[in-house]
Amino acid sequence: MGRRYATAQMDMLPGMPDAVVKRPKKTAAPPPARTLDEAIQRSHDIIAEALDRYPIVARQALFSGGNDSSVLLHLAQPYLDSSPHDAVVHVNTGIGIEETRQHVRDVARGWNLPLRELHPRDSYDDLVLGRVLARTGPNAGKRPVWVGFPGPGGDSHKVMYRRLKDEPLQRNRAAIIGRRGRREKVLYLAGMRWDESERRMRNAEEIDPEGGIIWCSPIVHFTNAQMAEYRRRFHLPRNPVAEHLHMSGECECGCFAKEGELDEIEFFYRKTAYRIRSLEAQAKAAGIAACKWGQRPPGSRDTAKPGSIAGRLCGKCPSRAPGQIDLMDLWAQEGLLTPACPPTPAPVLPQAA
Repeated sequence: MGRRYATAQMDMLPGMPDAVVKRPKKTAAPPPARTLDEAIQRSHDIIAEALDRYPIVARQALFSGGNDSSVLLHLAQPYLDSSPHDAVVHVNTGIGIEETRQHVRDVARGWNLPLRELHPRDSYDDLVLGRVLARTGPNAGKRPVWVGFPGPGGDSHKVMYRRLKDEPLQRNRAAIIGRRGRREKVLYLAGMRWDESERRMRNAEEIDPEGGIIWCSPIVHFTNAQMAEYRRRFHLPRNPVAEHLHMSGECECGCFAKEGELDEIEFFYRKTAYRIRSLEAQAKAAGIAACKWGQRPPGSRDTAKPGSIAGRLCGKCPSRAPGQIDLMDLWAQEGLLTPACPPTPAPVLPQAA
């Protein structure tokens, strides 16, 4: 296996130019090959362009706690001191691994950056147990917006993403600019990349305005090799959860869980697994059919369109799940597998540059 995946680490040496292999459909031309230094300069140019084009009153870097988002946060540090609203923003979905939350807090504190930890209005538990009633429309106050554990297919991920991640971000935006969306904007710096997945290739943009929010993806052009080189050069701290599970663990809603994932979580993070299994028992006792985490709800069909967007902040969620994800290929692409590679211990947290 080691020899099969060796090229994931060896295709690029420090100082070599690298480019996104496929052409993003929303760009006029394929991104050019860049060295890491050139890629970094392009990132700063993207942020500068967003600041020049729009009346930005708050700059906020979205930090999931994943190793990719650490690159984004490290690069965005110089831009987070222009106003009282500038901050690192972490969306605490309430169904993530607590060790990732602590990693987020430790990095923000170690780099002397203000942290805003956002929480959804509707909890994951209440959604699963059918306690969240519709607030608008003909079913307002009558029917729940969702019942049971979400699973692959249909609208489950759309509902969970909107309730657990998008709603806190929209509320955060409203608290800063209210109804002044035409005159003032919040800049959300996010870590979406074209090289991350087919869906990112189709939908990610450098700068993407959405009402009072300007979404900016400064590392959208970074290749997997450049991400790995950046982390090595600046000795970025690695999330121990990512070392164990090869994902940040900041949201374990279960929409696209792989087979055996809950057992894997339980092996490393028993409290998280116990919390999920306890919620399964509550759902079963309440007579809810979809009472198993990470499984397709009984009787549901996969109505998701191929290539559909799973959500801006769900970089590793597949847009649909007709079968098992090849995690070995995913991990190799992200530089997590080498010819002989025990997990690298997390380095001492560096101070902000």
